[in-house]
Amino acid sequence: MYDRTLNTPESEIAKRIAGLQRILVQKGLDAALILQRVDLFYFTGTIQQACLYVPADGEPLLMVNKTLARAKAESSIGRIRPLGSAKRIPDELKQSGIRLPKRVGFELDVLPANLYFSYRDIFAGAEIVDLSTDIRMLRSVKSPYEIELIREAALYSDRVAAWVPDFLREGMTEIELAGRIEAEARRMGHQGFVRMRLWGSELFYGHLLSGPSGAVPSFLASPTGGSGVSPAAAQSAGFRPIRRHEPVLVDYVFVYRGYLSDHARIFAIGRLPDELVQAHRAMLELQARIKIAARPGVAAGSIYELGLEYAQTLGYGDNFMGAGAERIRFVGHGVGLELDEFPFLNAGQTLELQEGMVIALEPKVIFPGKGVVGIENTHVVAKDGLEQLGKYPDEITVV
Repeated sequence: MYDRTLNTPESEIAKRIAGLQRILVQKGLDAALILQRVDLFYFTGTIQQACLYVPADGEPLLMVNKTLARAKAESSIGRIRPLGSAKRIPDELKQSGIRLPKRVGFELDVLPANLYFSYRDIFAGAEIVDLSTDIRMLRSVKSPYEIELIREAALYSDRVAAWVPDFLREGMTEIELAGRIEAEARRMGHQGFVRMRLWGSELFYGHLLSGPSGAVPSFLASPTGGSGVSPAAAQSAGFRPIRRHEPVLVDYVFVYRGYLSDHARIFAIGRLPDELVQAHRAMLELQARIKIAARPGVAAGSIYELGLEYAQTLGYGDNFMGAGAERIRFVGHGVGLELDEFPFLNAGQTLELQEGMVIALEPKVIFPGKGVVGIENTHVVAKDGLEQLGKYPDEITVV
């Protein structure tokens, strides 16, 4: 019934648990209770309805509401027990020979307030401490196993981009092109949704925008937005017909076995105006500069400053990563199981890059009334800079 060959290796889970336990010891915590769905998958290998109790020392306990059989099939955690109600967690801990904690860590960046109050009552008398930043830092440096999955996701991103010239036709709507491309991505195994951690953020496959749509901002923390199919969605493809000599942005995320590749390319039916071609070339040059500069030990914010300075030097300062007041102040972000992982290459970030981090680098120029040009590739931070994973040509593809 379950394909166990897709399971996260036991050794991988053990290393992650050990990393979390080191954090607990450093912070003087007795335990952590993992509740957020993606963190749960990271530390257990299953995404079933459950919670994971990790003591600072000793074996973790996975307590499952639904579905126990599947959690046991998917996870290598040694102790897995059924849990009818969160109120029974203290009893389950006692039955497993685990002392109740005096200081316990939670993912307070994503835990809803009502649940926080509930768990405060469940662990009455215990101090609740925020572990969210520590967990995100632990997840930010990828293992060779994770990097291999992201490499595979990048190969699928390339294949998705390669389908675009076969489908792109003058007069078809953005949403029609999106549907055809997304169907191919789904056929290749895309899970069909993209996970984001930031509250209120959501994304389907990504952004597909043509001409002026590429300059329509949205609520999402992204240089592009798009009108979408209605104000209820307010991003990505809409019903606008695609025309000749305008940029068509296909900025899609491929998700392979949970891991993401963020990938954007520019297509056009007929040659684009020289202004847009030159701006796109400038973003490719900027990408090349950042790939050399973004090395271990470099502050993430300095990479954004490098990009902004270069864009200003070329006269694109007011259009770099957005237009006017709608500009966003980053040029890239970490990816992994979620689209918005550490590090963020944005203004003021002092977090230093580490070897093994994975970054989606996306320098773009937005022209109101005309569209967007630029590039996005997923990279691994290596000793000598960024290793680009996407291989589909970065240049504008003219159909």
